[in-house]
Amino acid sequence: MPRLPRIALTVGDPAGVGPEIVERARVAPSVLAVCEPVVYGPSRRFAPGVLSADAGRAAYDALVRAVDDATGGRVDAIATAPVNKEAWALAGLPWRGHTDLLAHLTGARRVAMMFYSKPLRVVLATVHVALAEVPALVTREGLVELARLTASELPRFGFPMPRLGLAGLNPHAGEHGVIGREDDEVLAPAVEQCRAEGIRIDGPFPADTLFVRAMRGEFDAVIACYHDQGLVPIKMVAFGQAVNVTLGLPIIRTSVDHGTAFDIAGTGRADPGSLIEAILLAARLASHAHG
Repeated sequence: MPRLPRIALTVGDPAGVGPEIVERARVAPSVLAVCEPVVYGPSRRFAPGVLSADAGRAAYDALVRAVDDATGGRVDAIATAPVNKEAWALAGLPWRGHTDLLAHLTGARRVAMMFYSKPLRVVLATVHVALAEVPALVTREGLVELARLTASELPRFGFPMPRLGLAGLNPHAGEHGVIGREDDEVLAPAVEQCRAEGIRIDGPFPADTLFVRAMRGEFDAVIACYHDQGLVPIKMVAFGQAVNVTLGLPIIRTSVDHGTAFDIAGTGRADPGSLIEAILLAARLASHAHG
């Protein structure tokens, strides 16, 4: 019998819901059927719901250990509970979240955040930046690189010839320049370049209809220009079941689709469903990689 993949479970911010959802997820029958979970977290307990630099540093240290074991082959994938960005800032850490830090630790040149669920997959062109900064950050070159990465990664998720849809930056995808020129001058040329390279991508399309079209099967994934444009639809249709996956890493990393939830930390009310889904997906990807 082949061995089950070993999946590292990082507890995230130890003052949030991470420790309790990890504790419940690691003994779930569905998890134990497909992998061997290995927990990474601090040795001491933290007061639930209390923001602190110490908690931020503890979350960072656990992730560093897990990445070291993943790159060294001692675990086959990592599934992460949520960290608190403010706690990281208090700890003097320069990264805004898991994705940035994972790219730094692994030396990955280009990474992207994808939210995966059965009804919808969404990839973000920009992540944790102010909305006012988005237009300057959405460039033709960046979109082309992101489409290449997405198209190359999606076969691992069961889409051998992925079809991508690009969401417009402006309402109505700019309405031919009436509501902004970025869609015509930046996004459309990026799509043309990608199609010339053989990537199956269309757009830019108005975001208010594109996600519905994707859920109906027209596209295998949507590339969204900014954080809330992509996360509102995915959380509307799959909150608690969606999985955050980092594309472009040399290791497998999945995560929950929610935050640290300090308001309910320590109450036992946190739902481990998203973490369980993240572990199951990590185990499937690890088994596929080693199969």
